[in-house]
Order: sequence, then C-alpha cells, then structure tokens
Amino acid sequence: MKGVVFNLLERIVIREYGEDTWDELLDSAELHGSYTSLGSYPDADLSKLVGAASARLDTPPDEIVRWFGRNALPLFAENYPQLFERHSSTRTFVLTLNDIIHPEVRKLYPGADVPVFDFDPGPDGTLRMGYRSPRKLCSFAEGLLQGAAQHYGEQVAVEQPRCMKRGDERCVLEISFTANGATP
Repeated sequence: MKGVVFNLLERIVIREYGEDTWDELLDSAELHGSYTSLGSYPDADLSKLVGAASARLDTPPDEIVRWFGRNALPLFAENYPQLFERHSSTRTFVLTLNDIIHPEVRKLYPGADVPVFDFDPGPDGTLRMGYRSPRKLCSFAEGLLQGAAQHYGEQVAVEQPRCMKRGDERCVLEISFTANGATP
C-alpha cells in the first residue's frame, strides 16, 4: 500500500483526535509511523492501525475504514482538484474511476495497486458498482462515496448485497443519489 494512504490517515486522525492519539495508535499497532507518500508498505500496517483504532474507540473495523474514506475524500479533492472539477455530481465522478481517476493515481504514485470497478447504471439514476481488490477495502470505497456526495452537495444511500468478506467473488454496492434538500 502506498504511503500516501498512511499520510492521509495520519492527517485525519491528528485533525480529529490530536497527535497523541496518532502516537497511541502507532504504539498499539507496534508500527514506526514513518511513511513517505511514494513508499510502499505492507497492507498489514493499515489493518493494524484500523485494529488499534477499533479497540480504542470501541467501533467496528469496517466503520473505522468507512470513516477514513469519508474524511479522506476532501483531502483528495484539495490535493488533486483537477480530478474533481470536471464533474458536477457524485455519479459522474464515480463512473470515471477506472478510466480517468485510477490511471492518474498510477501516474502520481507509480506501482499503486488500485481496485477494479465495474458499473451497471440503472434507468432511475441508481448505480450498481462492483468492486474487486485483494485488500477487501469496500468500506473505504463506501466512505469515499459518502465523501464525494458531500463534496458535490448530494447524499448517497448504499446497500451492499454482496461482499468479498462474506465469501462473495466481488463486492457489489447498490447506490442511489439524492441532491441535498430533495426527498429520497
């Protein structure tokens, strides 16, 4: 996993809970905490940090990862506005993940191993999104969706009828979009 992910997590934890909390998480996870954005680190490091946060906050790991994704999206938008400016909605942004967003990620962070998505747009504006990654971070993807919706002034409702963590071949997220102020 690229160091930029750990850098984002560090920024968010320090902003929300303070530097002492970040240090406590590193100690609990038995990690050094020196992550360079272009460096590659074991996926297990993120799992250890999530486990430490889960224990400290008495919150399920998937909720920690979802929270991370939701809070990481605004930082992505701040650091890479060109990836967001061309879109006016969460749905149009999400539909560019494979063809625009992830190729840009690979340019910025050579060697990045990004998930693969497939899409099945519904006639009513809904979107069925398939997710495949050996990391099984579908909760992070869900959090990023929530963060993107906030960025574009929308709300999303996400159902996940299939998940790799439950033994399915891929995760499936069924997403409906609502403009803020609209009735779902």
